[in-house]
Amino acid sequence: MTATDLRGRGAARELRGLGVLTWLLVGSQAAFNVGFFMVLPYLAAHLSGTIGLAGWLVGLVLGLRTFSQQGLFVVGGALTDRCGPRPVVLAGCVLRVAGFAWLAVAEGTGAIIAAVLLIGFAAALFSPAVETEVARQAVRHEQATGTPRTRVLALFSVAGQAGTLVGPPLGALLLLGGFATACLAGAAVFTAVLAAHLRWMPRGAPGGAPAGERTRTGEGVRALLAHRPFLLLCLAYSGYLLAYNQLYLALPAEVERATGAQAALGWLLAWGSLLYVLVQMPVLRWIGDRLPRRTVLRVGLLLLALGFAAAAALMPATAVGGLLPSAVFVTALTLGQVLIVPTVRAWVPDLVDGARLGLFTGALSSVSGLAVLLGSIPAGALVDRGGPASWLFMSAVPLAGAACVPREGSPSVSGGGRP
Repeated sequence: MTATDLRGRGAARELRGLGVLTWLLVGSQAAFNVGFFMVLPYLAAHLSGTIGLAGWLVGLVLGLRTFSQQGLFVVGGALTDRCGPRPVVLAGCVLRVAGFAWLAVAEGTGAIIAAVLLIGFAAALFSPAVETEVARQAVRHEQATGTPRTRVLALFSVAGQAGTLVGPPLGALLLLGGFATACLAGAAVFTAVLAAHLRWMPRGAPGGAPAGERTRTGEGVRALLAHRPFLLLCLAYSGYLLAYNQLYLALPAEVERATGAQAALGWLLAWGSLLYVLVQMPVLRWIGDRLPRRTVLRVGLLLLALGFAAAAALMPATAVGGLLPSAVFVTALTLGQVLIVPTVRAWVPDLVDGARLGLFTGALSSVSGLAVLLGSIPAGALVDRGGPASWLFMSAVPLAGAACVPREGSPSVSGGGRP
């Protein structure tokens, strides 16, 4: 059965054959994001208000959390290759429980920083291990049924977005009992994720490389740095991530300019998450199955560029009190995202053999995260300048990413192709 034969069937029917392990990974991604976003949106206000930290120190704490998470994904990926996904996932859950419990009672600056670093590093273990294993299971499902692997990876992304959508309002309710209540509730969610993986994740490394095929991390890193198609894919993905980061950098400034307040920002972010959940599978079915991955990725990046350009064009007509530019930008960004994320995740297994899939999966986030960190400096300067011209200039970021998309059919690091 081919992917063409499967077109037109419902997503539920196509995904019916997924095993317990895949559903565990999908469900844990949703739960992990619910627990995380019950706390994260309110952390800055807690640190500056309740704890009384200076603004620069709040920024430092938030930056350290991002670095300890995104920057260390490559560590979690390498450990996944070496130890298998189960111990890495379990360690991530334990550290996340400990971090949120610690954050609930932390008051001193040192304790807060330590708790936040623990929370970030927990995700640096959990996320690449789960993403690596769900990619392996998606490839297996494709080989067994003909269902494109992007469907499984899209389901995984939808689950994460659903958690992102549910977490903040749930956290707002929990905050009625205080910030510590929200943190402890988050710890409880991660405890449930830990229990589920203890119960259902196999003790072996399903889909992983046999012990005799495992390679040293240093050799894997050298192969990674010499793998031009993968590095080009990282640059293309960086174009997406830097554009996506404007949800938290340029968008708040535009909402403030248009309305004089930040109240509408939460609604715009909720709209983006809801739209993602609603359109991910239909859009992927309509476009993703009909076009080559390279084209799909470029179309997604072009949508991001059009979002910036359209917002810039609409700003003069909505100088004050108008959210139309912001809404258009969020919509275009989301539509681009639903094409880009599962396509990139589906591409990585074809660029690397199974023994190094974890390392490359983690490196995709770490390399792209570093590029975003460096790119955020000029992006921030553009935001300070404001105006349509700065938004139009930022449309060049995803266009540059589109120019970096590698050709399909590029060989894996060892010529092995799929895991």
